[in-house]
Amino acid sequence: MPFKSRSTSTRPHPSSRTRRHQAVCAVCDTSTTVPFRPSPDRPVYCSPCFKARHNGPPSAVNVSEALAANHTPTDNAHADGAAFSGMALNGATRAAISRMNISEPTPIQEQSIPHLLAGQDLIGQARTGSGKTLAFAVPLTEQCDPSVRQVQALVLVPTRELAIQVSGVMKALASAQGLRVTLLYGGRSLRPEYTALKNGAQIIIGTPGRTLDHLRQGSLDLRSVRFLVLDEADEMLDRGFARDVEAILSRTPSGRQTALLSATMPEWVAKTAKKYLRNPVSAKVDADLHALPTVEHLVYTIRKSDKIEALKTLLNRRDDAPVIVFGKTKHGVTKLAKKLDTLGYPVGALQGNLSQNARERVMLNFRSGAAPILVATNVAARGLDVEGIGQVINYDLPDSEQLFTHRVGRTGRMGRSGEAVTFITSDEEGKWREIERSLGRRFARKAWSIDRNPEQRRER
Repeated sequence: MPFKSRSTSTRPHPSSRTRRHQAVCAVCDTSTTVPFRPSPDRPVYCSPCFKARHNGPPSAVNVSEALAANHTPTDNAHADGAAFSGMALNGATRAAISRMNISEPTPIQEQSIPHLLAGQDLIGQARTGSGKTLAFAVPLTEQCDPSVRQVQALVLVPTRELAIQVSGVMKALASAQGLRVTLLYGGRSLRPEYTALKNGAQIIIGTPGRTLDHLRQGSLDLRSVRFLVLDEADEMLDRGFARDVEAILSRTPSGRQTALLSATMPEWVAKTAKKYLRNPVSAKVDADLHALPTVEHLVYTIRKSDKIEALKTLLNRRDDAPVIVFGKTKHGVTKLAKKLDTLGYPVGALQGNLSQNARERVMLNFRSGAAPILVATNVAARGLDVEGIGQVINYDLPDSEQLFTHRVGRTGRMGRSGEAVTFITSDEEGKWREIERSLGRRFARKAWSIDRNPEQRRER
């Protein structure tokens, strides 16, 4: 006989409120929430993978369909599997590429994929937005064996945002092959990562610090790695990451295949790379971002006291396209974003001190258009791929020509037009000359004049 409550209250009892717990799907490695506390011996599934699993055997086709529902746009026009027809790829890879609405490779993909499929090491340089991720993701997934439950491929990236972005591309390809992809990055609990690694991940995408944590704790074994990628290689081999990267590489087989890719490839990177690569081939496409007509540069000499008014003028003139405003320090970015928010601008702030949940919330609001103005440190300069960023504003000058290139590369992507505005104060003159000299280009420059901007005159 069913139990009947004698209570007449319609308010739910506290015990009936189900608490949700963060977890990682055991099949596709997406973040999800479940109504029970995850444990290492109990696999967890996101909703699409759970349905695919219980509607039939958890085959590669089921997993692929679940991932397509979650991550991958479909287009019946490309369902014939003819994507990248000139390359020796299997049908599952072609179908996955087609579901991304891609049929022809970009120049960097065309130059890189055949060499990587042939087992050669590679140094790839191409401007941001040129398709470098797919250039290594396609051959990487082609060369992994789904029947081997060991880590076979490792992709190291400098930021959490880039790790998440790369995983979206990688999972769309890997799921079609029945391969498991796992993300390792800081700012979140280690427990879901332990579970994902224990379940037999074959492809790892990670930031150096968190990857090294797992190696030291014994939860990650890289002795079976056959394919290794350093994405944004110039930063990965720079002082900040070099020691961690070297420690990670020392745990991988010397006979592995290695690829280095970046939008900027200083001479010292090529020299350093010789320690890690064997007779690498070079793929260099549209590396000179500033020679391309898609980005219009507007460079202004400005007094420091006028910068906020100038920024307001630029933001008042913006259209509906997203805008990134780059600052120099975490504190400065937070302070500027708060000021703009107080003035009524729809703004979010992205800087390294934010928790992972806060960073993801800021990016969700930026991508959705809820807060289309993003004030950010250089954490947003690399790998951030948001469609249609119309303008990048260097509110504070970056410290190097590489960072300038990566910042500007957030706009004018994939052939679209964009605008890069740079403010230069009197104490930044020397740094700006150094950036121009390193880039081998002089930019036309104007003095920012309050008198020439009626909008500003009205505001004052």
